[in-house]
Amino acid sequence: MDDVQQASASAIRFSAGVSSIDSAAIVQLPSDASDRLPSRGQVAVRGAMNGREFRTVLEPDGMKGHWIRIDHDLLAAMAVRTGDVVNVDIEVTRDWPEPDVPDDLSAALAAAPQKIRDVWHDITPMARWEWVRWINATANPATRRRRVDVSVSKIDAGKRRPCCFDLSACTDPALSKNGRLRTAT
Repeated sequence: MDDVQQASASAIRFSAGVSSIDSAAIVQLPSDASDRLPSRGQVAVRGAMNGREFRTVLEPDGMKGHWIRIDHDLLAAMAVRTGDVVNVDIEVTRDWPEPDVPDDLSAALAAAPQKIRDVWHDITPMARWEWVRWINATANPATRRRRVDVSVSKIDAGKRRPCCFDLSACTDPALSKNGRLRTAT
């Protein structure tokens, strides 16, 4: 099989409606598309939505499926709204994009000893996504502060990933309830 055939064989294509949860625009993958992914947790992909290219990390919905957050720029470029159907082509990639590191974690890392910053830069982007995801998985400010402190402490102890949280759960507290993606409209 040549490279073109292999890329075509690994592409996942589907059509789905754009929906929203509060102010977030999302596309939920149909179950047959999600079933073709290598993990029930986060999966890095590159692809196109209505012909517009993007790179992202698919999020788990807590029900063995996945969803895509559509950022404002992509939504505007496609000129679509909630209820419109989009055509999506995605391919799993080993190249994870860098996560957006929240300000509190970024400040804690900047204030940490060089050894901790070195480990942070040495771990994979996928591992950095897991740390960020674990910290962002709570809406409680005290719990969040504790998680930032624990992250720095665990990295100092040589831990390269957080432990003890369900990687297949939906961890965005604004969009989930009890580890499951809330019902979109």
